[in-house]
Amino acid sequence: MADLEEQELRLLGLDALHDELGGKMVPFAGYRMPVQYPDGVMKEHLHTRAAAGLFDVSHMGQVILRPKAGMEALKLAFEALMPVDVLGLAEGRQRYGLFTNDAGGIRDDLMFTNRGDHLYVVVNAACKADDIAHMTAMMPGVSVEPVTDRALLALQGPGAEVALEALLPGVGAMRFMDHRMIGDVWVSRSGYTGEDGFEISVPDAQAEGLARRLLAQAAVAPIGLGARDSLRLEAGLCLYGHDIDDGTSPVEANLNWAIQKARKAGGAREGGFPGAERILSELAEGPERLRVGLRPEGRAPMREGVELFAEDGTPVGRVTSGGFGPSVNAPIAMGYVARAHANVGTTLMGEVRGKRLPVTVTELPFQPTTYKR
Repeated sequence: MADLEEQELRLLGLDALHDELGGKMVPFAGYRMPVQYPDGVMKEHLHTRAAAGLFDVSHMGQVILRPKAGMEALKLAFEALMPVDVLGLAEGRQRYGLFTNDAGGIRDDLMFTNRGDHLYVVVNAACKADDIAHMTAMMPGVSVEPVTDRALLALQGPGAEVALEALLPGVGAMRFMDHRMIGDVWVSRSGYTGEDGFEISVPDAQAEGLARRLLAQAAVAPIGLGARDSLRLEAGLCLYGHDIDDGTSPVEANLNWAIQKARKAGGAREGGFPGAERILSELAEGPERLRVGLRPEGRAPMREGVELFAEDGTPVGRVTSGGFGPSVNAPIAMGYVARAHANVGTTLMGEVRGKRLPVTVTELPFQPTTYKR
C-alpha cells in the first residue's frame, strides 16, 4: 500500500536529485517531497540562518494573469478578489495577498508581481486547483494561465546574495520584494524564512543544473520541509491550513499590515472585496480573537491543537503551530486567543498530556527578520 501511495504522489522535477542527496521523502500536498536530508532538521535550520539554504518549492502553484482589456482592468479585477491594493503596485514589485471569501475568511494567501503587461502569481500547493478555478470564474476578462513547465527554488539566508550573484550577476542590487526577469529565469527577493533571500522560477530543463551549481558552493546546503516549517514559525509567518484558513479573517490573523490604506474605510477604493463587511468592521472595532506568539515555560513544545486556558481555568484559545525553535533555543508557538487575553506578557495555561503548563503571550517574530530593504 505504501508503494502504491507513493506512486500516486506527484513527483517534483528534481525528485532524483533529492534521492541522490539523501532526502527523506514524505507525502506533502499531493507531492513526494524531502522533509530533511542527512544533516537533520536542526542543522539545516541553523545552516540557513548562518549561511544559505536551498529549498525546492516547485509544488507551489505558479500562474500568469494576462489582460484581455488592458492592465488597469486586470488589476481591478484581481483586486476585487482580496483586500489588497493591486492597482498601486509598481512594475517590478511583488506584494503579499489574501484571497477572501464572502464570510471574511481566507481562501488562500499568495504572492503576486506586476510584470508590466501581466501579473505573476504564486499560490499554495494545496489550494492551487481551487485558486485557479476561482480566478477563472471570477475574472472573465482575464486569461488565467497555470505555469506547468517550471521549477521554483528558494535560496534563503545571509549567504544567499553572494551565492546567487555568482550565477546571476545583478541580483545583489535587488531589494526586498523586487522582481526581475533575467533571460528565462524569474527572480524575486523574497521567501518564507524571515531571512534575506530569493525565490527563483526556472524552466524545468534548467532546474537541476541551477540547483547543482548552487549546491556546489560551500555556503549552500539542501534544506527540507522540516526546517522550512521551523524557520517560518520563528519568523512568525502563517502556514495556510493551520494558522489561517477559510474561517479565519485577516484581522484575527494579525495581518492588518497586508491591507493597504486604499482598501480600508475612507480609502480610495474602500471595500469591494469578498467579506468586506466583516473585515472592515473588525478593523474598526477589533476582532473577538487574535493570533499571538506564545512562549511555553521549560523545554516541552506545545504543538498544534493544544488548548489554552486563562489562569482561572476559562478556555481562551488554542495553538495552531508549535515546536522547538533552534535559533532561539526554546519551544515556541502561535495560536488564537480571546482578545482580552492577547496582550504581550499575559500568562496562560496550555494543556499538554493532561497537565496544564504555563505559556506567555509574546511579540512576533521570535527571530528578527533580515530582509534587505
